[in-house]
Amino acid sequence: MYTGQCLCGGVRFRIEGELAPVQVCHCSQCRHAQGTPFATNIPVPTDAFHLDAGEDLLKGFESTPGKERVFCGHCGSPLFSRRADLPEVVRIRAGLINGPLDVRPAWHAFTASKADWWSINDDLPCYPEGYPGRP
Repeated sequence: MYTGQCLCGGVRFRIEGELAPVQVCHCSQCRHAQGTPFATNIPVPTDAFHLDAGEDLLKGFESTPGKERVFCGHCGSPLFSRRADLPEVVRIRAGLINGPLDVRPAWHAFTASKADWWSINDDLPCYPEGYPGRP
């Protein structure tokens, strides 16, 4: 089991089960939503994700049709995203999970639109567009 929380601690959650590898997304929407050069996401089945506190603090924004980005309405921490066409998965922001983590990044996606001031300096696979088998 893993636990996590937002910056203010108002939203707390747990994940029961193993974690999937970290997905690194460099798309412009993730950069704008996070305020960083990329987002680190872990897909989690909705039946393994449990909100323990802060449901009343959750705020959502539909960044593209069918994709909602959820954040803490108090401190603004990005929490997860979810897609209407994939209702059985939430994509948790990896940095929210209380460590240590047994998983590592697996690949970089949307590298064609990455921040021009950020270099990718690892040997992970890079996909100019989305990851082909992406959940």
